[in-house]
Amino acid sequence: MKRIATGTILTLLLAGCAVVPDSIVHQPMTAKPPRLAAATNSGAIYQIGSYRPLLEDHRAHYVGDILTIIISETNNAGKNASSSGSKSGSVAAGIPTVFGLPFKTVQGMSVSASSSDKNAATNVLTSADNFTSTLAVTVVDVEANGDLVVSGEKQVSLDTGVEYIRFSGIVDPSTIVSGNIVSSTQVADAKIEYRSDTRIDKASVMSAMTKFFLSVAPF
Repeated sequence: MKRIATGTILTLLLAGCAVVPDSIVHQPMTAKPPRLAAATNSGAIYQIGSYRPLLEDHRAHYVGDILTIIISETNNAGKNASSSGSKSGSVAAGIPTVFGLPFKTVQGMSVSASSSDKNAATNVLTSADNFTSTLAVTVVDVEANGDLVVSGEKQVSLDTGVEYIRFSGIVDPSTIVSGNIVSSTQVADAKIEYRSDTRIDKASVMSAMTKFFLSVAPF
């Protein structure tokens, strides 16, 4: 029973180490085109179900079509601010000499004081981001004006972790070039993210957990 309990706890802990990260893309990652009803063969040469125009534009038009997004995002921002200030002041006072008054020793004395304050501050802030990748996305919806709502995801498993590249946005069909390729800089409302599930190596976790449970519940 102890072994079963220990194995169950380890399994739960390992499962918690591989959580898919949250996404800023809140829509389906893909969509399938609607199935067309089987057309009847009328016996004529022209069949509406299989007809394809000779000069048909092969750019994406419909739900389920695939586009290739060339992600090339470069963002640079900078801020430089400075401020300075100074303040000075002085004061002087004296006791005049008046005959006939007591305290002759303090008569004729003078007191003076001065102060100055100066401060300067400079703030410099720079930020630079560069993201380059290629991702195939699917048309998940078509707007009334013909714009294409696209979305897609690519998962890459490297050793002990999975990296997620997600993209969504609205594509103007006129910006699509040969090969159904469009640049990410021409996609409206683009949401681009690159994240990882940061999964811990299972062997390391098993070793650490085994040592812990053997120390508190030896078999």
